[in-house]
Amino acid sequence: MPLAIETQGLTRRFGERIAVDAVDLRVPERSVYGFLGRNGAGKTTTIKLLLGLLRPDAGLARIVGIDVAKDRLAAARNVGALLEAQGFYPNLSGRENLDLCRRLLGLPASEPERVLDVVEMRAHALRKVADYSLGMRQRLGIARALLGNPPVLVLDEPTNGLDPEGIADMRRFLRDLPEQANATVLVSSHLLGEIEQVATHIGVLSHGKLMLQGALEDLKAGLGAALEIGTDAPTQAAAVLHAQGFEATQHAAGLVVRLAANAQEQDAAAHINRMLCEAGVRVHALVPQRRSLETLYHQAAQSAALS
Repeated sequence: MPLAIETQGLTRRFGERIAVDAVDLRVPERSVYGFLGRNGAGKTTTIKLLLGLLRPDAGLARIVGIDVAKDRLAAARNVGALLEAQGFYPNLSGRENLDLCRRLLGLPASEPERVLDVVEMRAHALRKVADYSLGMRQRLGIARALLGNPPVLVLDEPTNGLDPEGIADMRRFLRDLPEQANATVLVSSHLLGEIEQVATHIGVLSHGKLMLQGALEDLKAGLGAALEIGTDAPTQAAAVLHAQGFEATQHAAGLVVRLAANAQEQDAAAHINRMLCEAGVRVHALVPQRRSLETLYHQAAQSAALS
């Protein structure tokens, strides 16, 4: 699959600290790529390197095949970005703000209307930005990023500060954006539940290193099946299961047991329940574990801690 964004060994230091450590991003065209990591993981620094706002100490970044370091202007023409600082003129209307940007970019006078339609803001176009809600400002920022119809959009924490209704609205919008704008979307976030509902691909960054990357459904399928076992005697239960060759990990509510790749969850649950009961272990819950982005993220975080 062709790549809209690609980096090779991308590295950036600030003094002795390595903020981005040999990152190899692979963002397929027309995907929604969830770029995940806790605050301080290096997401924003990586985005600034992709946009040519910072220069790398090593490695390279390409936007639709264009080397950002060699031709920043050409790369910039192919990417629209929403960063945390929105920089609108509050006493101008949304449309007037967009019109100023389109003039600077040398775009047709009809361009603001087009992008306002895409972000469903036409009804609020003549209101002053000072009167906009945070969600409306975020949409206006995305509209500005869409000016000129770039093939790549980079959105840094687009749901920051939104209320639950605004987050749900933004989630629906992001999910539809590749088709609406004919674009690839990279969304930086630390909200796993939101990204899981919109992303087709993910990358997990920890301490500047890319710990996990790929198509979300493929990565979740690779987790294999697991059962969560609720018991008052997790240590005894783990010992029984280990003796029978099962991989069991204790957590606050009991145990998580990993199953073989070809195991049927219902048959395995019945077998494990019978085995524990015969060993005198009281089982009060036995639930198939949902293959989730949260599980993937925590596995990546554990790998980072061990590396």
